[in-house]
Amino acid sequence: MKGLADEPNYSIELLEGATTLNDVIDTHICEQALAEKNAFFVADLGVVMRQHVRWQTHMPRVRPFYLVNCNSSPAVVEILAALGVGFVCTSKTEVVLAQSFGVAPENIVLGGLCKQLSQIKYAAKNGVDLMLCDNEIELRKIARCHPTAKLLLQVSTEAHGEGEETSMAFGSTLKGCRHLLECAKELGVQVVGAKFHVPSCCTDPQAYAHAVSDARCVFDMGEELGFSMKILDIGGGFSGSEVQIEQVHVAMRPLLDMYFSPATGVSLIAEPGTYYVSSAFTLALTLDDEPQFLYYMNDGVYGSFASKLLDSTMSAPSVHKKALSVEEPVFSSSLWGPSCDGLDQVVEHCLLPELSVGDWLIFSSMGAHSLGEPSAFADVQKPPVYYIISADDWYEMLDAGITLDSTLKNFSLVPYSFQLSVPADALSTPA
Repeated sequence: MKGLADEPNYSIELLEGATTLNDVIDTHICEQALAEKNAFFVADLGVVMRQHVRWQTHMPRVRPFYLVNCNSSPAVVEILAALGVGFVCTSKTEVVLAQSFGVAPENIVLGGLCKQLSQIKYAAKNGVDLMLCDNEIELRKIARCHPTAKLLLQVSTEAHGEGEETSMAFGSTLKGCRHLLECAKELGVQVVGAKFHVPSCCTDPQAYAHAVSDARCVFDMGEELGFSMKILDIGGGFSGSEVQIEQVHVAMRPLLDMYFSPATGVSLIAEPGTYYVSSAFTLALTLDDEPQFLYYMNDGVYGSFASKLLDSTMSAPSVHKKALSVEEPVFSSSLWGPSCDGLDQVVEHCLLPELSVGDWLIFSSMGAHSLGEPSAFADVQKPPVYYIISADDWYEMLDAGITLDSTLKNFSLVPYSFQLSVPADALSTPA
């Protein structure tokens, strides 16, 4: 079995009967028991599909546009393209990736608020017209390189909650949006809507009320200047939790119905990224060094834990061992990446049993911002990805009309099997 995330074709292991994610992790750890121990991901593509079904249930009026830079795994992009999701791309590479799976240009938004000229020109050449803008410099670049572009003006929001000290506010004020609309009118560039973003850490329901009402003001100003305002982007503040998406929907639904009812003809879109992939990916890695209760791992924030640089929270891992006694003592521990850099702290504090070099740690919910290219600051290889899907999830995809022959042309489905002749105790044997 091979991880094929970066190759044009990739296999999915079909889990039948009582086979679980943990069984697959055990298998791949066993494969490395007599070899160099490298970190790896296991990705359950059935989770991606179930998240899409959950989205349709809770946000039926809002079409998702997946934020590709959150996780650019080709398998994820192909699955979401087959499900009819749109895509937000922030680079030429991401646009090429989406279009390689047959995504139409009108289903792509060129995101990023400081786009390179080459990106804008490539979008123009390939029919990608919809893009974000929040300042006059960007507007003039777009007018020069892509005069037929259709702009969404990003409106700044005030959102408060846990982690607000690390969140950055983007967008233009209402006064700034008025100025941008007037500049766009003067330059002959189309403005077709607005975008706001309320981060998932926000705990204030009023933030959504202010954001929607501000967007309505931008629509009114745009229509006053003769623009056809037809798209509202509600951003990407979705953590992946079913409770959180329901809370967001409850907070926004009355306001969306009031200000952007179906009768207005306005299309509602959103930019979920973490929502789709976080819980679908699990990371397994080993300990490289063992100063007492301060552990160094073979991956860190300059590799698979890049999200730690964006979000100060990281859940404690579980320990992969054959047997772990309930009475075994645990100790205050911290977990670090291999770079010996002061920023490379993955978990500041957690309770773990005493560990040894070669022991495996399992981090769940690792799908967001973990599969980018490793940083030049650390010698960390990009871990392979092993894709799985349960039989039940696969049959649901077939019922939805998604097949290997016509829709998922880069996939091959193989039955999961554990055929290694490795002793069972190798699962917990240190290197």
